[in-house]
Amino acid sequence: MSVAASNKQKYNVRGSFRFQPTVFGSKEHCCVPLCSSSGRYNSRLSFHRFPKETSLRLCWLQKIRREGFTVTPHTKVCSRHFLENEVITTEKGRRILAAGSVPSLFEWNKYSRKTRAGVWERRCRPSNPEPDSADPIEDNEPPVMVPMVVDHDYGASRTVCVDREQYHSMLREIEQLKEQLRSCSLQKPFGLERFSTSPEDIRFYTRFPSYEHLKAFWNLIEAATAKMVRVTRAKKTDVMSTTTETPFTRPTKLLPIDELFLFLSYLSTGCTQRELGHRFNIHRATVSRIIVTWANFLYCLLGSICVWMSPAAVSSSLPQDFDGRYSDTQVILDCTELRCQTPSSLLLQSEVFSTYKSHCTFKAMVGMSPHGALTFVSALFEGSMSDKEVFRQSGITSLLTLDMAIMVDKGFLVDDLVPGTVHRPAFLSKRAQMSEVDVLKTQSIARLRVHVERLIRRVKENKLFDSTIPLSIAGSINQIFTVACLLSNYQNGPLVRKWRYEV
Repeated sequence: MSVAASNKQKYNVRGSFRFQPTVFGSKEHCCVPLCSSSGRYNSRLSFHRFPKETSLRLCWLQKIRREGFTVTPHTKVCSRHFLENEVITTEKGRRILAAGSVPSLFEWNKYSRKTRAGVWERRCRPSNPEPDSADPIEDNEPPVMVPMVVDHDYGASRTVCVDREQYHSMLREIEQLKEQLRSCSLQKPFGLERFSTSPEDIRFYTRFPSYEHLKAFWNLIEAATAKMVRVTRAKKTDVMSTTTETPFTRPTKLLPIDELFLFLSYLSTGCTQRELGHRFNIHRATVSRIIVTWANFLYCLLGSICVWMSPAAVSSSLPQDFDGRYSDTQVILDCTELRCQTPSSLLLQSEVFSTYKSHCTFKAMVGMSPHGALTFVSALFEGSMSDKEVFRQSGITSLLTLDMAIMVDKGFLVDDLVPGTVHRPAFLSKRAQMSEVDVLKTQSIARLRVHVERLIRRVKENKLFDSTIPLSIAGSINQIFTVACLLSNYQNGPLVRKWRYEV
């Protein structure tokens, strides 16, 4: 057997038994990643220290991919990572490395130094046909210049392969995007005219049943908007003047009817002023001034109309359910509370805190005629005030006479304040059980008085009052609530469907 064959058999490390313990094993192991060679299990391997030359040592670290690795005298690389001609056996049988040897066989290159051929070598090119020497015409023609592709071959061909289905789908998508862009550019801005054909949207944003009802209300107040006193950024003066507005003197770019639509949307949706500014494309401060301006305007305009009805008018529209014992009822009263933001002052907290709601609230008293129309609304008071005190300070006492009766809940102990009759459910007091007469009286009053709760629910359908009132609008919340109550007479029909034909 030749020496080369003997060395090949001796150093065929990949075919050896790596995990078979040796008799005289050592503790040496290889530091190359993904290599588990150890002198304890394989005596055919030799382990070599890193060279002392700095440049060669850096080359070793780069080849074995161990940057930032600290080399010690015990750090070694096994002979598995060197070529066969780089490992030399001395006369004494010791295996050493040839000068300048660098490890090049690793797990990530499959222990081979073969490199992949370049793009130019891998490309299949047609063989150039030999020119025919018998044809004298072809010899005189100049050679055809063919552009040489150095790196990529897709630039040498002028033929482009396109998926026909994908191409048509992309064309359809482009047309759809163009149509969407065209519709967005032609879409009406956020305003009343945009929802004129949708009663559902009109009801959602304004609480009016339809666009025609809202326009009818606008026709009633349109003439008065010319003398509207606006809240502006200018300093307040003692002398206030009113001028007729024109499109050039109007402080905002919104039309007056769109400003009304903004105010009604603020009541109905309860969204923030910043959100309204984004919808109407105006500044948030402008939205705040529009809300305060229209709250004061409608408070004065609708408040100047007398909603209190005379006894004759109430009697002429009295439903049949009130005939008999309660035919003298002039108004049905009840209090409602609006949750407000908790103030930081402890004194204010004690004034507006309501033990009934366990929260800081504003309290108001609402009055309804027997046929369902709102005829009285008080100012807002502190939530800690009792129903009797709210009744006393509301000013309704001056409107009542001896022939007028009121219908209230149990909390209204106002017999000493009312000149006429008070229809109120009976108290249990210290009795163990109510009498039959008191039970029937309580049921009959509750059946009629429940409609004022429904009227209050109509007002609170405006999401602004159904949520917590921020203290930032506390200065105008009284006007806003009063306007919302007065608008309920214009926005809704009768409370009870059968009263529609009796009134």
